Amino acid sequence: MNLPPLAAFRFFNVAAQTQSFVRAAQQLHVTHGAVSRQVRLLEEAIGVELFDRRNRAIFLNRAGRLLYDVTGPMFEQLESAVYRLQGEVREDVLVLSCEPTIAMKWLIPRLPDFHAAHPHLQVQLLAAGGPIDFARSGADLAIRRDDFHLDQSIHSVTICEEWIGPVCTPSNSPDKRKSQGVRLLRSQTRPLAWDNWLRLSEMAMPNAGSVDYEHFYLCIQAAAAGLGISVVSFLMVQDELRSGQLIAPFGFIQDGSAYCLLSPRPFEESAKCTAFRDWVTKQMGICAKQIKSDLGRA
Repeated sequence: MNLPPLAAFRFFNVAAQTQSFVRAAQQLHVTHGAVSRQVRLLEEAIGVELFDRRNRAIFLNRAGRLLYDVTGPMFEQLESAVYRLQGEVREDVLVLSCEPTIAMKWLIPRLPDFHAAHPHLQVQLLAAGGPIDFARSGADLAIRRDDFHLDQSIHSVTICEEWIGPVCTPSNSPDKRKSQGVRLLRSQTRPLAWDNWLRLSEMAMPNAGSVDYEHFYLCIQAAAAGLGISVVSFLMVQDELRSGQLIAPFGFIQDGSAYCLLSPRPFEESAKCTAFRDWVTKQMGICAKQIKSDLGRA
């Protein structure tokens, strides 16, 4: 004989578990009537009643118990196999949420090194900043600067302290004794960058003009184009400083913030998350040594 549709067995199995069409409907996100119809269709297809129905209540009869002894383990094994397969697929993909500028200017140029070390892992990037909802975004990890309140349920590890300083083209370097003619490039995503640097460096630029840009990385590009001077993170301009395209006339200082790697669960519970944590911490450590070396030569 041809077996009834698998969906009918699924409806029966949940009804048998709960001993209630109503509770089964709630678990399956359907109506009470839909469960009742599917069970009735199954009974008609196999020619045997599976429940005793008394006073709007249902009770597994002998035939129902016999079938449930088969469907219960069957659906448990099926669910286990599906979860295992999904887990194996996702273990090959690391979904990483990262602030756009740090992703473009620091992370992406270094990802070939990560792929060389972990060729079985594919990094899928989501560009985003600020607080993160891991469940909604689907991200496994996130790189953020710790400039917002962090939910206590999120696991965090500091991967690098933040160093900031003004950068510009060599031809656009400001006179350290005067600020006349200096154009400050400001960002809506880091609106206090200049204020923080001026406070920490105890410098003043009373005669400087300013231009606002929507995003931090636009300020970096504008500075590289000679349109002004921008306060940036050292991590984001290493290549430009090394090539001489940009200079840092006042050096870099720590602003008290840091970059963190965030996870919705302990890193050790996932091999891919542990691998990325170890790699990104090492890479950030190399950058931290570089800036300290540069400061030592200054």
